[in-house]
Amino acid sequence: MMTFFIVGLIVHVVFFLSIFDIYFTSPLVHGMTPQHVPLAPPAKRLVLFVADGLRADSLFKPDDNGTVRAPYLRSVIEESGTWGVSHTRVPTESRPGHVALIAGFYEDVSAVAKGWKENPVEFDSVFNESRHSWCWGSPDILPMFAKGATGDHVYTHTYPPEREDFASTDASRLDTWVFDEVKNFLSGAKSNETLLNMLHEGQNVFFLHLLGLDTNGHAHRPMSKEYLENIGLVDAGVAEIVTMMDNFYGHDRKTAYVFTSDHGMTNWGSHGAGHPSETLTPLVAWGAGVQTAQRESSHKYDDNYLKEWGLDTSRRVDVNQADIAPLMSSLIGVPFPLNSVGVLPLNYLNNSQHFKAESVYANAIQILEQFRVKMAQKKETTISFLFTSYQPLTESKQMDFVRNARNLIQKGQFDDAIHYCEDLIVQAMEGLSYYHRYDRVFLGSSVVLGFIGWTSYVVLFILKTHASLRKPPTNTHMVTERSLGQMFLCIGLLVALFLLVQSSPWTYYIYCLLPVPVWFSVMREFETLVGLVRAIPSLPLSKCFGYFLLVTFGIELLVVSFFYRAMLTLGLLVLALWPVVSGLYTKAKFRSLSWILSCLFLAVFPLLPVVGREPDVNYVICAGVLTLFNSSSYLWSSWRRSPLIRRDRQLFICQECLFSIQ
Repeated sequence: MMTFFIVGLIVHVVFFLSIFDIYFTSPLVHGMTPQHVPLAPPAKRLVLFVADGLRADSLFKPDDNGTVRAPYLRSVIEESGTWGVSHTRVPTESRPGHVALIAGFYEDVSAVAKGWKENPVEFDSVFNESRHSWCWGSPDILPMFAKGATGDHVYTHTYPPEREDFASTDASRLDTWVFDEVKNFLSGAKSNETLLNMLHEGQNVFFLHLLGLDTNGHAHRPMSKEYLENIGLVDAGVAEIVTMMDNFYGHDRKTAYVFTSDHGMTNWGSHGAGHPSETLTPLVAWGAGVQTAQRESSHKYDDNYLKEWGLDTSRRVDVNQADIAPLMSSLIGVPFPLNSVGVLPLNYLNNSQHFKAESVYANAIQILEQFRVKMAQKKETTISFLFTSYQPLTESKQMDFVRNARNLIQKGQFDDAIHYCEDLIVQAMEGLSYYHRYDRVFLGSSVVLGFIGWTSYVVLFILKTHASLRKPPTNTHMVTERSLGQMFLCIGLLVALFLLVQSSPWTYYIYCLLPVPVWFSVMREFETLVGLVRAIPSLPLSKCFGYFLLVTFGIELLVVSFFYRAMLTLGLLVLALWPVVSGLYTKAKFRSLSWILSCLFLAVFPLLPVVGREPDVNYVICAGVLTLFNSSSYLWSSWRRSPLIRRDRQLFICQECLFSIQ
C-alpha cells in the first residue's frame, strides 16, 4: 500500500510539473538581427517618466470642484502633446509592466515562480539599444535592465531598499529623491567635460522611476489625500525636469518626453489582476518628433471616460503597453528591442509619411525576424515529414511580403506600404503564437493519456481490493504478462527514439514515457477487467446510471461555475436535499437540519457581488457573526453530548474571543 501511495505521489507531481512545460514556457528567442529606421530620427534624447501605480482616471479626472490634479501634464495634453490610455495586461505588477514598456514584450510566464521580480531569460530593451541610459529610482526595478544590457552604458542610481517603507506616513519622498538626484546630475555635468560630451551625444535615454504613488496607494489607497497630493508633486517635478532639460540643452528642441505608468491600482490599494482600474494607465508624450495636440469632435471610444475626464474635445490615442517601446525607439533612432512585440503607434509621430513608412517597415521586419527564428527552432526539432508550417507565412510568402513592402516604399506609395506592413505584423504575431504553442497538443495528449491510465489503474486497484474481483494467476496469465511487458517495452523504446530524433528536452521524456508503465499496469489487470465486465449484469443498472448522471451533473456544474458563479448556488441547493433524499433525516434530524441550514446559508455566497472598486465591511462583519454563531453552536452541542475537558473548553473560548476582537 505504501508503494502505491509513493507511486501515486510521483505521478501527480509529474502531472503538476507538466503544466509549466505546456503553458508556462518563455516566449523569448535569440539570434535576431537588430532593425532600425534608416532615416534621421527627430529626437536626440528621450526622457521617460514612469509613475509606478498611477491610474489613468487618477491623473486625467479633475477633482470634485473641477480642479485638475496635474496642471502641467494637463497643459501638455491640451496644447503640445499626444495622450491616450495605455492598456496593460495581467499580471499588473511592476516587473512585467516595466518590461512591457521598455522591452516591448509582455510578461514572460516562466517568471511566475520568481514572483514577477526578475525575468529568468535575458532580453533586449530600449536601454540596451541606446548609446547611454541614465536611470534613477527603485532598487527593485533598475538593476533588471542594467543586468541584461551589453556593455556598461546603462547607469543606475537607486536609493537604499529600506526607504521603501509601506508604513511611512508619506512615501512621496521617494519621488522627491529621484527629482533631486536628476537635478544634481545635470548641474554636476556642467563641470564634468567627459560626462558633458556623453550627454550631448544622440540616442540617449533618461529614465525616472517614481515609486511614491505605488507606495502611497498601498499604504493609504488611491483616493487618499496622500496619493492625490503625490500626483501633484509628480506633476510639479516633471515640469521642473522638463524646464531644466530644455535649459541644459539650450532649447534645441531635440528632446522627446514620455510619461506613463506600469500599472494601475484598485480602490483598496492592490494590483495584479485585470480590473480596469489596474489595467488602464495614462500615456502622455510630447517634445521632438511627437504629434502636437489635436482637436477632435467625434471619438471612436465609447467608454464615457472622455466626458468624465473633461477631455472630450482632445484627440485620444490608446495603445497597448508594449507599443510604447517601439515608439521610444523610433523617436531617438535606435533599433527596436529584439524581443518586442509592440506595434509602432503612428498617430504619436509628427514626421513625414516616408519616415512613418520606414519605421513601420522596420517594426514589421523586427517581428518577422522573431517569427523566422521561432520557425527555424521548431523545424530543427521536428521530423521533416511531420513538420507543419504556418501557412499564411511560409518562406516564399515571407519573401514576397518583404519584397512588396520595400517596393512600395521605393515607389513613394507610403500609405500603401504602411497598411501592407501592418498586415505583415498581424500575420507574424499570429505565427509567433502558432509556433510557441506548437508542442502543446502533443504534450497535452501525452499527459491526458497518462492521467486516464492512472485513473483507470486506481479504479481497478480499488475494485480488486474491495470488490472480490481478484483472480488467482495462471500459467497462461504469466505468459500473457511476459508478452505484454515486451510489447510495452518496445513502445517505450519507440517513444524514446522518436523524442531523441527530435532533440526534445529531457522533461518531454518523462511526460511521454509515463503513460507506458501506467498503461502496462492497467493491462496487467486484464483478469480484473474481465471480472468487472462479467459482474456488470448483476449490478442494479438503474442505480448505477443514476449515480453516473449525478456525478456528471456535479462535474458540469463545477465547470459552468467558472463562468457563472450562480451555478454554485444551484449545486448547494441540491446538496441541501441530500439528507431528505437519502433518508438520513429520519435517523438524525438535528444533524440533517444543521446540514440543510449550512448549505442554504452557503448558497447565498455565490449570489453576492464580487470584489468591486469599493470595499464593503458589512460582508466581513456578517461573515464574522456567522462564524461566531457556528462555533458557539458547536461548543454548546459538544458540551451537551460529552462535556469538554477544561483545557479544551478554555482554548476554544479564547479562540472565539480573539476572533471577536479581530
